[in-house]
Amino acid sequence: MPANDTFVLRPFEGLPGEPDWVALRELVPAATATARTTAEHGARDVVVTTVLPSSWPALHRADGTVLLALQTATSSGDASRDLAAALLKALDAEPGTAVETIGLPTPGPRLQDVLDLSVPFEVTVRDSFSYWLDPSTEVTSEVQAAIEEADAGIIDTRRISSVGSAYWCRMGSKEFLRWARAEDEQVVLDGLARLHARRESGFEDARFLGYFRAAGIVVPVWELARGSEAEDVEGPLAAFAPRLEEAMADTSPLDANARRARAGLVARQVTLR
Repeated sequence: MPANDTFVLRPFEGLPGEPDWVALRELVPAATATARTTAEHGARDVVVTTVLPSSWPALHRADGTVLLALQTATSSGDASRDLAAALLKALDAEPGTAVETIGLPTPGPRLQDVLDLSVPFEVTVRDSFSYWLDPSTEVTSEVQAAIEEADAGIIDTRRISSVGSAYWCRMGSKEFLRWARAEDEQVVLDGLARLHARRESGFEDARFLGYFRAAGIVVPVWELARGSEAEDVEGPLAAFAPRLEEAMADTSPLDANARRARAGLVARQVTLR
């Protein structure tokens, strides 16, 4: 039976913490999050992760822990279906077995069907991939070297706790804030355009740069004051959040300045996958 190749713009819509699912798939280098399968699929705890060794889609670790990686290539037009296929393979696999490929999945359940939607998607940003390992397994020098090599590529990233789904990161000598939003794209863009037209789209030395589009949602980006740490952003972003919420809630027509600002934002946007 051929796979369902219908493209799904927002594959993680309906999952708890959709913006964090998108952030872990597209933006965050090393992190884990909590999930659990439904009773039909064994009520098994699942560690959702950004990546796994050798770009494996999933891993049933020797200690019984099941890990599902988000930053993997998808075969169909629905990332949720592909990830569910990898998860189900991992659940059925013997402990100590990696799911190395899933091929082109046939029509079947999506993550929204396989996961218990009452379980919060709680994210932990990591500064090492050592969580890949079974704690009871002896770490050889070769394994340690492989972990250290993977760790060397991690971009320093922290989750902002004062608002949802916002991530500070340091790239070279610059710091940025990326804030994944669950609201409809047009609502977010109109709100940002209203603020940008009034020169209110920044906050406390943070300059609004534009936005990414990722997995069907909008991720606005700010460049922060040079040398800013994640904790420096907590208060200013919490103070800015109501202003953005108010601008997004405004349903009146955009004025000429806001329309120009919006056109400029759309012209500069970047789509990630």
